[in-house]
Amino acid sequence: MSDREIVGPPDASINPRYAGVATFARLPRLDQVSAADIAIVGVPFDSGVSYRPGARFGPAHIRESSRLLRPYNPAQDVLPFAAQQVADAGDVVANPFNILEAVGQIEAAAGELSASGTRLVTLGGDHTIALPLIRVAARRHGPVAVLHFDAHLDTWDTYFGAPITHGTPFRRASEEGLIDLTASTHVGTRGPLYTDEDLRDDERLGFAIISSVEIQDEGLPRAIQRMLGRLGDRPVYLSVDVDVMDPAHAPGTGTPEAGGLTSRELLAMIRALRAVNLVGADVVEVAPAYDSAQITGIAAAHVVYEIVSAMTPRPAA
Repeated sequence: MSDREIVGPPDASINPRYAGVATFARLPRLDQVSAADIAIVGVPFDSGVSYRPGARFGPAHIRESSRLLRPYNPAQDVLPFAAQQVADAGDVVANPFNILEAVGQIEAAAGELSASGTRLVTLGGDHTIALPLIRVAARRHGPVAVLHFDAHLDTWDTYFGAPITHGTPFRRASEEGLIDLTASTHVGTRGPLYTDEDLRDDERLGFAIISSVEIQDEGLPRAIQRMLGRLGDRPVYLSVDVDVMDPAHAPGTGTPEAGGLTSRELLAMIRALRAVNLVGADVVEVAPAYDSAQITGIAAAHVVYEIVSAMTPRPAA
């Protein structure tokens, strides 16, 4: 980070949080700053879903839900918007009628936005968008340790013959050599599978699993220890599907599963990532049509806030 002046959100005691343009956390737009250390970018795309649609409206919903966020994060003891320049880069245009073209558009836009070293935190959209984002991260950093919070594995082969959907991004990423096969991890998985072969396939593709049941049985501190031990010092790409949370905490999503994490558990695990090398992240599958009182949107906004806080530089010890 340079010595340039950092532009943060407006003072809420002068400009009410409910007024003005709903950028994420009311941050400046990317075109209002000279450069950004972190860019928040939306990808309003959900043509890869297999059940409920609506995640194309997720970026706007997360931004609207983020209005109440404040500058100081006491849980991580950082001022994430003062220690680095964070800006909202708006939305990527992605063809809703052609998944392959949309994936190419997302990849090109993410490559352009991150060309100068800006780290991206992307608001989905469905989980299809993770594949082009991981491609861009791997081009810059080499194979990345994918840390994947989700109720589902998302390493299936195809749906209706389509190789790229919201259920396949991590299989394609593994096949393309984009992920570190010794460090990638699913967290919070649960619920029925098609067959036990799904688990064997998943292991072969390079993933370890810390399931929702294991977190319940072993406790959160042990789960965090296992997660950090698996990631080590590798460059980490973080992908958070909000359905990793129980439907009580995230009803507004496309493929809900009972028995998930609480928002408190998820936020605690995200905060632990301040110890790792986070090179990019996404928060996906927010479908506001199924949300009630912004429960899911608020949870997602806080997840993004904790991710940005975990990316905040700390003074050397």
